[in-house]
Order: sequence, then C-alpha cells, then structure tokens
Amino acid sequence: MTPFEAVSGVANACQVLPNIITGGQPSAEQLQALKQAGGGIVLDLRDPMEPRPVSEPELVRELGMEYANVPVTAGTLNDKTIESILEVLRKAGDKTVFFHCGSGNRVAAALIPYFMLDEKMAEEDAINEAMRVGLRSSEMLEWG
Repeated sequence: MTPFEAVSGVANACQVLPNIITGGQPSAEQLQALKQAGGGIVLDLRDPMEPRPVSEPELVRELGMEYANVPVTAGTLNDKTIESILEVLRKAGDKTVFFHCGSGNRVAAALIPYFMLDEKMAEEDAINEAMRVGLRSSEMLEWG
C-alpha cells in the first residue's frame, strides 16, 4: 500500500507530488495506515481548538512520525504563516508529507506559493492545481 492509498478515504485526498499528499481531516485508522505505508510527516493547518475525532499530535508522535501544526485562521492569513508552511515542506527531504486541514481548502491555498516558488509552476497552473486539490474560497485564493 502506498501512502496515498493509506489516506485515500480522506475528504479531497490528492497526490500532488511524489512526496506530498493532501486532504481533509484523517481518522486514527488512516494515520496508522499512513505510517505503515511509509508516511513521515503530518502537516496540520487546523487550529488546535477545532474539533477533531482524534488527539492528532499525540497519535502521530506515538506512531513515530513528525507532527507540525501551522494554524491557518482568519487572523493568520499572512506571509509569516506561508513561510512556516514552506519551511516544513522544504525541510521534508524525501519524507512523505501528509498535508491537511479540515477539507483541503486551506491546504490548497497554501500550496499556491509552493507550486510557484519551489516547483516553478506558472501562476495559472498553480491555481488550477490548487483548485484540483480542494481550493473553494476566494479569501483563501487571495491569501495564497
């Protein structure tokens, strides 16, 4: 089983690059399957106060994966937040990153600068890819 197959049941699950998988909130079972399939890092854009079905930071660490949380909320739509997200993605190396929020909308917006700066995509292509990943909000598009 590949890391993408492990989380394929997550809302808006998408393999955007060989080492980056995106989607919505995973379950405990999906996180366990991700680890067994070779997942290395979970990058969570949800605010710690958002309701979730599992204590994700603890579970991810118990499973032996790295956990990073960069909350994306109305008050954090700024360059500092983008830089924090890009730092995690850039330092991942060959580790597979599962990059998620609640639905995929925030993740998709945050990928626009990564696609343009790191993957050298044209702006239109980056936006189209973000829409495929789950971008649905004009506010998130503008932030990205």
